[in-house]
Amino acid sequence: MRKLKRTVKKAVLTIVAMIFAVSFLLPTILTMANSFMSEVEINTNYGVIFNQYKEREYGERNTDYVPETVNLKLIPDMVTGEQYSTVLLKSPEYLLKFWNSVILVVPIVVFQILIALGAAYSFTRFRGRLREMIFFLYVALMLMPFQVTLVPNYLVSDWLHILDTRWAILLPGFFAPFSVYLLTKFMRRIPVSLIEAAKLDGANEWQIFTRICIPLCKGAIASVAILVFIDYWNMVEQPIILLSDADKHPLSVFLSKINTGEVGLAFAVATIYMVPTILIFLYGEEYLVDGISYTGGVKG
Repeated sequence: MRKLKRTVKKAVLTIVAMIFAVSFLLPTILTMANSFMSEVEINTNYGVIFNQYKEREYGERNTDYVPETVNLKLIPDMVTGEQYSTVLLKSPEYLLKFWNSVILVVPIVVFQILIALGAAYSFTRFRGRLREMIFFLYVALMLMPFQVTLVPNYLVSDWLHILDTRWAILLPGFFAPFSVYLLTKFMRRIPVSLIEAAKLDGANEWQIFTRICIPLCKGAIASVAILVFIDYWNMVEQPIILLSDADKHPLSVFLSKINTGEVGLAFAVATIYMVPTILIFLYGEEYLVDGISYTGGVKG
């Protein structure tokens, strides 16, 4: 009887988990599927939504035949790659925005991790009231919504004369506190006996940092890299506030401004935009889980 109850409970939990998984994946699947639909088919399936949006925002309404219901379709009636042809071959504007995202995000990930590794090692190895107070300020700053720091970032960027340049985005990203906090918490889990043994063998601080701490933090570094990449890949408010030149905006900003008359194009661009994050997550999923769950020490 107990075995039957366990089996039923396990089956129910599995079904619930599958329902949640499908619910979370459905928007991504619909975006990819709709990117292969023609504009006519998209208007036929979702025209009522865009009609309501146009009427609310612009006072316009499509006078063509538009059904009053929304028809969610996972398989297009006729598969077409016209949107991808427009994005990749006919309109370089979209690729320019994509590379703007890469130029902004990749340096932030690299330098934020490098700076955070040094700061985390300092907080780990050298304790004291002043350092603990500084670390507390790091935590307090990390807990603040980034919208709160936009005004100070704007004022500082203006004072440094880097406003409306990529440095206004890059510099705050380099010194973001999230990576410092996560890597510090991870490094503090490394057994002190391991570091003391290295010191007895004659290792200096640089050797302890490069040959013990960094190798043991590979999982945490990978986790931080994935989380930071996803966070800054989807940024919208910072470029809008700090970059007045639309040619320097990343694709995340541009996606929110695509006209409702180019819905098929928006689906194609969104699909292309999702590819790097999906690939990075799939490749680094094991490192992400390992970095978050690993409790420190030496693995056998």
